[in-house]
Amino acid sequence: MPTLFVVATPIGNLSDISPRALETLQNVSLIAAEDTSHTIKLLNHFEIKTHMISYHKYNESERASSIISKMLDEDIDVAIVTDAGTPCISDPGYDLIAAARENGINVIGVPGACAAVTALSISGFPVDRFAFYGFLERDKKESLAQLKRIEANEVENIIIYESPFRIIDTLQSINDALDCKVCICNDLTKLHESTYSAHISEALEYMKSNANAEKGEYVIIIHKESLPQSESKSNAVEVCPEALIVNEMITNGITAKDAVAKLKKETTYSKKELFAASLRLKELFCDDEDDE
Repeated sequence: MPTLFVVATPIGNLSDISPRALETLQNVSLIAAEDTSHTIKLLNHFEIKTHMISYHKYNESERASSIISKMLDEDIDVAIVTDAGTPCISDPGYDLIAAARENGINVIGVPGACAAVTALSISGFPVDRFAFYGFLERDKKESLAQLKRIEANEVENIIIYESPFRIIDTLQSINDALDCKVCICNDLTKLHESTYSAHISEALEYMKSNANAEKGEYVIIIHKESLPQSESKSNAVEVCPEALIVNEMITNGITAKDAVAKLKKETTYSKKELFAASLRLKELFCDDEDDE
């Protein structure tokens, strides 16, 4: 039975390719490459002469079928590679791998470079849990909707990719939607690799002033700071709304109505809940006056 090898390639520094990846690319009968003109540079560097065929997002479905047929008919092994990093991680590969599994073909991963994991490892954030979103939607409204879903996601760390031409717009959207820190990684493993970590508002201003912002590819790690804030709010919810209203009235010398309006903005209680609490306070005060 033939085997499909899913081979990770360097994201910049050619020295990051593994001996096993080189051996695999040398020994398979065919390499399915996202861009043959790009992969040929890698193969030439390591003097690998294996035949290639293009396999990219515009021909995935059609080409997957022909590759699988060739593997089965000729009993040959094939490797799939993308321009950089690990196939299927915001890159082509799914159709071919799924088709291989459906046809009983062995699928073996040859691990290596991955921009998402590399950026995560150097972010300086606690990364026990993370989610990968790839590229955000190009439409402004849709990308903001995605960021709202990210805000609701309980996972503290979110990884996204971005092009140099959209980096400022994306950071602006993040700033509009989230209270967070970010680690911005540019051209990982390459000569001019850089990282910048700060609160999103500071990072946005830094990138706006960076003359080289529109160069190289980006990975952004979003570390949400809203989690501790929400935890403190959840602790505040344990205090009954009547007590909160009375505290606001005494502390700020305001009416119960104004206290309700203020607390609606600062707590998780709804206006209806706070209004009901103010009515209960009014009834309590009236009862006290009647007792006298």
